[in-house]
Amino acid sequence: MVPEQDVIVVGAGPAGAIAALVLARVGVRVRVLDRARFPRFKLCGDSVNPGALAILTRLGIAAAVDHALPVDGMIVTSESGTRCEGRYGGQQGRMISRHRLDHALLASARAAGVCVEEGVLVQAPLVDEGRVRGVVLARADRQCRLRAPIVIAADGTSSRVARALGLARHARHPRRWAVGAYFEDAGGVEGAGCFGEMHLRAGRYIGIAPLPGGVTNACVVTADRAALRDPARLLGDTLRTDPQLADRFAGARMITRPVCLGPLAVESTASGVPGLLLAGDAAGFIDPMTGDGLRFALRGGELAAHAALAALEHGRADAHVLLSRMRRREFASKWRFNRALRALAGSPLAMRVASRGAHWAPRWLERTIRYAGDAG
Repeated sequence: MVPEQDVIVVGAGPAGAIAALVLARVGVRVRVLDRARFPRFKLCGDSVNPGALAILTRLGIAAAVDHALPVDGMIVTSESGTRCEGRYGGQQGRMISRHRLDHALLASARAAGVCVEEGVLVQAPLVDEGRVRGVVLARADRQCRLRAPIVIAADGTSSRVARALGLARHARHPRRWAVGAYFEDAGGVEGAGCFGEMHLRAGRYIGIAPLPGGVTNACVVTADRAALRDPARLLGDTLRTDPQLADRFAGARMITRPVCLGPLAVESTASGVPGLLLAGDAAGFIDPMTGDGLRFALRGGELAAHAALAALEHGRADAHVLLSRMRRREFASKWRFNRALRALAGSPLAMRVASRGAHWAPRWLERTIRYAGDAG
């Protein structure tokens, strides 16, 4: 039986949409499957940093962020009151809600000829003679098998495909959860401007992203699992009792239900197995405090597409090994950087030292913000 598609992409988020787009543009038959229906809400920092924007521009789909809010950099504060404003060195990023961005990227993939099926649950990979040869999925009241020479799993931090093969797991340490929602008031949250914000506090950090229309995305990342029992209270109390944020959020109105995500960090043992390639958060995920998660997703989707092409055009059975090498070359230095920041944020002593360093040597923090934003 000849498969109806060359590549199945599981997950229609940014990594999956970009992988499908790149493949379809060179004539590959691609089918994308996602359990959600788009547009759908997705908890995220809503930051398209300069590096991510450069990828969209290179692919000719920067129109996906046409109505986004331009941002010039990041503001970072500490509990001691230190505040640093770091610009992206003359470059800009964008702030756009994920439900708008993901919908636009998926529309671009469809326009390139990708077949997209929404509302479809992929239950497991289809494995035959030690190789992934498709997926097992649920359609209505029946289970189906869909075959393809290559499967790309881009189905997020809780990837059913990656976990079924033992390729991904949540990190044992640190274990943190994110709680986020959107806020508005008569004129938007007071103080929100053309900067993303990261407020580092003992045991947690707070991300704030201004969005078009006077809406603000606020998210708290914490290791306090007990506080997650009441996400709305955790988020509201954090914002309204923080000395540097309380005045700004005193009159703000929460306009969406708080969403909880976690544990955040995901470790992957490989970039796939024969017949299967991982992309996006399914390939590994680090706490999103640096705001570069979308750049990882977009570029990771591209790399998965290139590896898939190597398998389809040249019969490479080791495409997953090739992808692993490409990902290391592309991301290794940034992985080390992000892990260092993650460890710093989890250490009160390190945070105090970093706070003093930022106060006495602000250019150090400014360079860190430019690097985190992939701004050259």
